[in-house]
Amino acid sequence: MLPFNEEQQSFNKGPLDEETLLSGQFWAELRVFLAVAKTKSFNRAAEMTNTSQPTVSRQVKRLQDAVGSQLFISTPRGVKLTQKGEALAQAVSRLDYTLHSITSDLKAESRGAEGTVRVSITDGLNALFAAPALERFSAQYPRIQLHLKSPLNLINLRENQTDMMIGFGPSITSDVQFRKLGQLHFIPVVAKDYIRNRGLPTVNNLEQHLFIQSEYYLARTGLWDSWQQAASRGRIAHYCDDSFAYGMLVKAGHGIGLLGSYTLVEPCFVPLEIGLRISVPLFLLALTERLNARPVRLVFDWLAGIFGSDNPWFSDDFKLNNPPSEYDAGFRKMFNLEPTRGNDNGR
Repeated sequence: MLPFNEEQQSFNKGPLDEETLLSGQFWAELRVFLAVAKTKSFNRAAEMTNTSQPTVSRQVKRLQDAVGSQLFISTPRGVKLTQKGEALAQAVSRLDYTLHSITSDLKAESRGAEGTVRVSITDGLNALFAAPALERFSAQYPRIQLHLKSPLNLINLRENQTDMMIGFGPSITSDVQFRKLGQLHFIPVVAKDYIRNRGLPTVNNLEQHLFIQSEYYLARTGLWDSWQQAASRGRIAHYCDDSFAYGMLVKAGHGIGLLGSYTLVEPCFVPLEIGLRISVPLFLLALTERLNARPVRLVFDWLAGIFGSDNPWFSDDFKLNNPPSEYDAGFRKMFNLEPTRGNDNGR
């Protein structure tokens, strides 16, 4: 019997001949499934896919019926992938990367510095550094579009489904390249309004004060131990896992927060002397295969310049105050802070 004999259609039929696999509904269900797998939440997946929680539930159920396996189980902390669900999520994730790489590379080959580059970056670093600096980059490369996304995982680049990310650790895999950037310095700060209402927090009176906590700072990595110890002496007023909203809670006077030192350009913030300073090395990670595309390489080099040690806010030396520089012109303008005359480069 010859392979692919036209008379043996029932034996030769492959996956691409199955109409349900190529239907729009099936691909939509895979997209929703991947969103749930990444966020571990039906509600957050609904937000990510711009739909409703009941719709997400229905699409996941239809997908489970189609593949004949349970993909998720419910836990007190959200949904968890089953073994079959984990295998499918990894396969769909690889497919997503492949399709994105192919389409982006085709654009790069046909039109030079053009295409969409996806970047995972925390809200705070994005709002205060990347976004203000984007005007100059876009003027030079007007046909490169950036898709700036909040990271789901600051260690695993692939889990974020982006081309590159600003993270807190290097990569040891051959398919990811990384560049060491500067240091992100965290300090405990409080708003002036908080001090007026509850007094100045000191190392001796933390039992009398409120803290704003984040699940990220609760990680048992050893890095955040000094913050966890300080917060355990007081009372947790609120939790927040969105970095920008976290800063807004501190600014509103709800409690002591752990923020990047650059936030001290905000006049209402007061740094606290409670024996606590945490410095974290920043790394820029990118998929090796994607760096061959010119738009991705241009964005990679641009971000490395913004968050490198030449930027006074990310230098190895910790400073509470840095002179105005080209790197923070955007967020100083945001806060209506005039640069110091005669010192335009911060050196």
